[in-house]
Amino acid sequence: MSEVAIKMEEISLVKKKLSFEIPWSEVKEELDVVYRDVGKKAKIKGFRPGKVPRKVLENNFKDHAQEETITNIINKYYWQALEDKGIMALSRPDITQDGFKENTNFSFTASFETEQDFEPKGYSGIEVEKEEMQITESDLVNRLKEIGQMFATMEEIKDDRAAIMGDYVTIDFAGSLDGVDYQELKADNHLLELGSKSFIPGFEEQVVGMKNGETLDIKVKFPEDYHEKKFAGKDVIFTVTIKDIKEKKLPEINENFIKNFDKYNSLDDLKNDVRKSLEQDCQRLTETNLQNKIMEIILKENDFEAPPSLIEKQIFYMMADTQKRMTSAGMDETGAMELSFKMHDKFKEEAQKVVKSFLLLKKIAQKEAIGVEEADLDQHIRGLAEKHGRDYEQIRTAFDKEERRDNLKTELIQKKTFDFIEQKANIKVIKKIGIAVEGK
Repeated sequence: MSEVAIKMEEISLVKKKLSFEIPWSEVKEELDVVYRDVGKKAKIKGFRPGKVPRKVLENNFKDHAQEETITNIINKYYWQALEDKGIMALSRPDITQDGFKENTNFSFTASFETEQDFEPKGYSGIEVEKEEMQITESDLVNRLKEIGQMFATMEEIKDDRAAIMGDYVTIDFAGSLDGVDYQELKADNHLLELGSKSFIPGFEEQVVGMKNGETLDIKVKFPEDYHEKKFAGKDVIFTVTIKDIKEKKLPEINENFIKNFDKYNSLDDLKNDVRKSLEQDCQRLTETNLQNKIMEIILKENDFEAPPSLIEKQIFYMMADTQKRMTSAGMDETGAMELSFKMHDKFKEEAQKVVKSFLLLKKIAQKEAIGVEEADLDQHIRGLAEKHGRDYEQIRTAFDKEERRDNLKTELIQKKTFDFIEQKANIKVIKKIGIAVEGK
């Protein structure tokens, strides 16, 4: 077998290029294999299958055979080179080649992205503050009010007062741009919660102060990035008529309120359960904030490049998640898709941080030989089954698919790595009274 010439170049910290020169003898051998395969399937008048002469096959299938040979050669030597050199490619290779030439060596290059090779540092003995929040009676009262919202009733206003923020108004509205009415800006008997910010900014604020039966022209400016381009950045006039005003009445949180639940026998039972739930929320929030601080510190200590393909993949994941949440909230699929695609650049910074965090933890895990055994996976799956009241075997079977099991393994390694960093950190605990609003 003739020797294949392979040269590797570092285009950037995360991009490599492999250049190949394949001897004609190797190319010819692969071409012969392709023609034998073509000959078995070729149907040419006057010849039995498998008995078609090579010259006839060349006259009829030359272009196909050469293209197939090139594809096979590239796949064979590219993947073999990655395996031999221990390279993990993150993107599809960008292939350039000069084409097939008889009795001539075949050359091609393959450019692809990889993870940057670096030595992680600065993750042992870091100084960090941990805020531990203590529940107050005010937190308890606020959470009970939130629960009360679920049992609120809508009541007609008893006097002739104007609409205020928090009211639910039933309105007819019709919008026009430059004197032209648009059907998509028109609706009858639309229920709107004032203050919900579900309409164009400035709309709800101008409905406030209107009375039942009143009609008013409202002028609003559509956002520059509005998904319907013909309205984006434009001033639109809405003619609005209020047909009904209702106010939300919250129930009193007393012993009578307990009748809404089967699991509580007294108001104290409800309060104790709510307090326990708040404490769990605080614990989760404390851990999340601590992890975010740790990640910020070690990311600053490690300057490395994140592969663009991984950042792009994370951005599209975030866009898909945004689209899903917008459709769940009632937006039409087309509008949600267009709006989520417009957020591509806004997600870039956060996506880069997510990818770099993942790669840094991966490097630390490799350096510290942090791994996950089958017993760890099994224990985690048993915990999931218990937590969600599901059958263990059913969940285990769901994770038996190779991709899902690999993802779970990666997730657990990342968690163990974070625990390792946290255990070695110098953590200063700061007590904070009350739940942080920004953490909710």
